[in-house]
Amino acid sequence: MGDMLAWILFFFILLGLIIIVVYQLMCLSDLEFDYINPYDSASRINQVILPEFITEGVLCFLYLVTGHWIMSLLSVPYLYYNVKLYMQRQHLIDVTEIFNLLDREKKRRLFKLGYLVVLLFLSLFWLIYSALEDIED
Repeated sequence: MGDMLAWILFFFILLGLIIIVVYQLMCLSDLEFDYINPYDSASRINQVILPEFITEGVLCFLYLVTGHWIMSLLSVPYLYYNVKLYMQRQHLIDVTEIFNLLDREKKRRLFKLGYLVVLLFLSLFWLIYSALEDIED
């Protein structure tokens, strides 16, 4: 029962991360189509970048604590990428350079979204597997 609750928690954390990344993509798309100005877009995206990084770190830590080593190893590259961006101070979007980096930033977010969707499906698989295991016992 505890394992199933852990997978439910992981599932909702991953959903939250996906929502954050989709929000960033929407802000970049709105900027691309001139629905919002660069300052508003950059400030909206910069507000959710650190919560995204922290949430991913917590998720990776929870995978380690609960003993789900494979999922932990699968989430480490994403965590490493976020830490690398943070250490190089490239995690925030600069208002003056946002139009020059728009395509690159959108590709980054799309890659993150794809990676998180794969993790979400794996988490959903393990959630269903642990639920079926609990039913057998």
